[in-house]
Amino acid sequence: MAKPKKKKEIVFLVCEETGDRNYTIFKKPGTNKLELMKYSPRVRKHTKHIEKKK
Repeated sequence: MAKPKKKKEIVFLVCEETGDRNYTIFKKPGTNKLELMKYSPRVRKHTKHIEKKK
């Protein structure tokens, strides 16, 4: 028998400087938290974005 598939969860990437939710991604449950350098339109530069759930 085949294993049941784990559903992906919706995760937001939140800017550390402004607190805005700029990006939405789908991620497998049980993986490490993401910390990425992404573009923040409010401050017009790349800033650190941290994963946050709903």
